[in-house]
Amino acid sequence: MLIPLLGLAGLLALGAAMLLLWRDVAWRAKGQRRSVGSLLSHYLAVKAAIWLGKRQCLRLETDAQHAKQAQEETLLKRLRKNANTHYGRLHDFSSMKDCAAFRERHPLTSYEDYRELVSRVASGEEGVLTAERPSILALTSGTSGSSSMLLSTRDTSSEFFLQGVAVCLGTMHRAFPATQSLQRTLKLFYRPSWHLSEAGIPIGPNSSSPGTLHHLFNLYTTPESAFQVPTEPEALYLHLLFALKDPSVGTLESNFASTIYYAFCTLQERWQELVEDVERGRVNPGLDIEEVVRHSLDAWLRPDRHRAAQLRAQLEQGFQGIARRLWPRLNLVLAVDSGSNQVYGERLREYYCQGVSFYSPFYAATEGLIGVNLWPEREPRQYLLCPRSMLCEFIPEGSLEEEHPATLLMDQVKVGECYELAVTNAAGLYRYRIGDVVKVVEFHKQCPIVEFQYRRGQMLNVRGEKVTEQLFYGALRRAVALWPGAQLVDYCCAESGILGPSSGGSDPHYQVFLELKGVRNLTEEQRYKLDHCLQEDSAVYKSFRLKGSIGPMRVQLVGGGAFRDLRARMLSSSHVSPNTLKMHRVLRQRELVGFIQGKIIS
Repeated sequence: MLIPLLGLAGLLALGAAMLLLWRDVAWRAKGQRRSVGSLLSHYLAVKAAIWLGKRQCLRLETDAQHAKQAQEETLLKRLRKNANTHYGRLHDFSSMKDCAAFRERHPLTSYEDYRELVSRVASGEEGVLTAERPSILALTSGTSGSSSMLLSTRDTSSEFFLQGVAVCLGTMHRAFPATQSLQRTLKLFYRPSWHLSEAGIPIGPNSSSPGTLHHLFNLYTTPESAFQVPTEPEALYLHLLFALKDPSVGTLESNFASTIYYAFCTLQERWQELVEDVERGRVNPGLDIEEVVRHSLDAWLRPDRHRAAQLRAQLEQGFQGIARRLWPRLNLVLAVDSGSNQVYGERLREYYCQGVSFYSPFYAATEGLIGVNLWPEREPRQYLLCPRSMLCEFIPEGSLEEEHPATLLMDQVKVGECYELAVTNAAGLYRYRIGDVVKVVEFHKQCPIVEFQYRRGQMLNVRGEKVTEQLFYGALRRAVALWPGAQLVDYCCAESGILGPSSGGSDPHYQVFLELKGVRNLTEEQRYKLDHCLQEDSAVYKSFRLKGSIGPMRVQLVGGGAFRDLRARMLSSSHVSPNTLKMHRVLRQRELVGFIQGKIIS
């Protein structure tokens, strides 16, 4: 029946096209032992991602050329959609016809302006902040204090996918062509812990899950059932096990570089068990997982002595550069490595992932997508603000402490200046101060490109000196470079006031906790180097030190693994997911400070 419909020439053309398609698939697969169906579905997924990425990148370029117009259209769309909500009527959204009227009549806001309204949404009241019912109530990571609960809607999810994920996939495929091959990805993701509000709305982290399509198209090394394991240690072990089985892994992916770093730490500790499981073709019997899940995962495994021997030979040599030795065709580490994750990105580059390219794709928060990285090779990381994701306003750094600071729009900011962002998103936040301070480094067409600088809630401030995370970390890196043999693993700080009499000094000062490799002790002179470096970098801190109103910082070393234990403690005492947790560089809870103090070795 097919020959009369197509004709002989049509059949020959179809056959030739299929042959070319299969040759392309076979070339991209590069010898992987996978079924034809698995390779074809993966191939189609890659092609679709390339097409969508190019399309969305072109849209972003158009929006960047007309950023002011895109911002105004985005705002008015939000105001019209939510005009009949309780909040919209309260602020008379229907009468606001342009951005100027909105900014003039609606004040800047903080979370306290929404706390009671979000509670009403959680209890089931409709039309409070948004016209549509939220899909989830998203918990923030709480790096600047206690965790907050924000609304997340279908609009915020679709914006993140189309304006963020799709654009970054297009950028990734352009900048790293090898990612177009049919190599699988080790995706480190942990099932969030959810609970329900009074109205049955899920409450939990606003983190992107792998999704059914990724499993359908065979994009990940980890089988779908392993993503349902609820505990992080067991899920991580399974991620590592299935990735080690596949010598052709092409990408390591996670939300944050910290997750990938801790995965390598676990590999370093448990590699012998993992290799034995590869060799025997089983899931470790000691893992605490449900039997139905174990049975499903065992079905994916076969004894593989050859691969186990390869792994054992590499792992016995040590862990410097181990990523490329385990997966010789590894192309990319895909994870955010800016801000508080910079230290983990640097550790991965210097040690575990030597020679592998890194791409930090997004600048995002629980509030939504803020920017995308179109220039993966740039250091430090730079992000183009997305004009149609949120209305962005900019509070000049010098005005942050004012009660009612004036704001600027995208077309009014200046290159080289720092600003706190205030956003209006698709999920009921209006002129909302998110606490992030960014620096405008240049413009792409009419749209600002920014570098993240610091969180306002993560500043050290015992006398009004306001030492930012970025400033402190720069001084710390210089000090560590002056300590022979020392390599920075992790760090955090606390202000002495949180400790009371146990702080060890009468004058206000900084308590600094460092995990280092290569040294187990520092002389007092070496410890003072950090204080000296910070004085060199901060004239305000130096003046307070010289006047004696701030005492010398106390630099203390903690044992290996102390920050992994601190991270576990933070997870156990909050509703934050491992996918969204960021290490707090300034500890604000006395209980956490006491915990890390218990890890001091010198």
